[in-house]
Amino acid sequence: MRLLRTVASPAAAGFLTLACLAVSPSDQPAGASQPQEPAPPSSFSPSIEPDFAAKRDQMKAERAAVEQRHRKLLEERYDLRDQPAEGVTMARGKPVQGGVRVRLKSGVTWDALAAAAPEELRSRGGWPAGFLPLPHPNHAEGGMLFPQFHIDRVAAQDNRDLNRFDLSFDLPDHLLPEFPPPIFLTTRPDLGDASKGQLVTLANFYELFNGVLNPKQLDGLRLLLTPFPQQQFNATADRRSEKPSTGVTCFDCHANGHTNASTHLVGDIRPQEFRHRIDTPSLRGVNIQRLFGSQRALKSVEDFTEFEQRAAYFDGDPVLAAKKGISPLERGSQVHAMAEFQELLDFPPAPKLNVMGRLDPAKSSESERRGEALFFGKAQCSSCHPAPYYTDNLMHNLRTERFFEPQLVNGRMAAADGPIKTFPLRGIKDSPPYLHDGRLLTLEDTVEFFNLVLQTRLSTAEKQDLVSFLRCL
Repeated sequence: MRLLRTVASPAAAGFLTLACLAVSPSDQPAGASQPQEPAPPSSFSPSIEPDFAAKRDQMKAERAAVEQRHRKLLEERYDLRDQPAEGVTMARGKPVQGGVRVRLKSGVTWDALAAAAPEELRSRGGWPAGFLPLPHPNHAEGGMLFPQFHIDRVAAQDNRDLNRFDLSFDLPDHLLPEFPPPIFLTTRPDLGDASKGQLVTLANFYELFNGVLNPKQLDGLRLLLTPFPQQQFNATADRRSEKPSTGVTCFDCHANGHTNASTHLVGDIRPQEFRHRIDTPSLRGVNIQRLFGSQRALKSVEDFTEFEQRAAYFDGDPVLAAKKGISPLERGSQVHAMAEFQELLDFPPAPKLNVMGRLDPAKSSESERRGEALFFGKAQCSSCHPAPYYTDNLMHNLRTERFFEPQLVNGRMAAADGPIKTFPLRGIKDSPPYLHDGRLLTLEDTVEFFNLVLQTRLSTAEKQDLVSFLRCL
């Protein structure tokens, strides 16, 4: 730098600069410093207190552009029309959406894709964009995001505001689970929907469940409905709600112990672009499950209940959790009571299944029975989803990265998904969208996805039969 300052003319300075740049590393004097690789991003979020008003106004100004970019991605990937399947509804009557919604490039067919080897699809960019990982609506920001129908109902019943000033939910309502979903209890199947068609919150849980649950279970339900501070909803200046917030509840995502398809990012992957979007899974049937948490590191629903605040609520960052107001739960009483209620949440009735979880021939159609044979045979579904609950309680790596080159999409690095938990398929038609990040909007999309991943070469008729069987579960 001292030498450069002695050069008299700009032309001479330019010549000297170019000469210096032309020196190869091998020509550098011994001991000369070499270019440094950029340091990896920190695992920690910035802890500097923001100017709330300035940050809010900035994010409000950016909101339209952020949402427009994500909406464009969804419309390019999917057919988002309201197009129900004929004669198929969820437990309380909401129509189930039908048809393959993933868009293909012009001239491409599903049969042609199924005939291609993974290496061929990867080399020519043939993997459908709708089968790539789905980004959060604002992946760089992330955070819990709730459908508007849930936000409106909670505001009316509990006087809590779950609106974010920076972002709104992305998928259309008709592609989401019915709301509010029914509650089925293993202890009281005679009740049918124990929620009586209502969204259960602090405002009505006692009236609905006093006399149905024992006092410990009733207190567990109360805690599941109690708001606790969370990354985006808290009383500090580092929040995404207009006013200071009491926080969110377990059942703000797991509405009525099921799901409303609220989304978030996993807390246990870094850096930000590699974090997976989460489609909230149902809590129905947790009594038969043995793996919990986004990376399935928790082995009981008690562990999941205790550590969820330290993980999902604060993105796995204990520093921010301490700042924003973590509320540790007492394991012996509170956690146990919450887990005991969750263990009572049952799958919806499946009248066409027998006690072993298989089709009753007297109650099922020929198409459904053909679909069952495919499920346990050619389609290979039962390798991971055995009856009666249609889960093996394990994790499997589908290695979808065989089919596409890593690529950054709206802030999300589309790369390897890694091992994915085998979720139960009981009641699956009531839990759209599908896969861990919600990238598959219908059961038809799901069948096409696994037909490519498992290379099972199902015919069009076989795919239709398989979907018919899945709707019986």
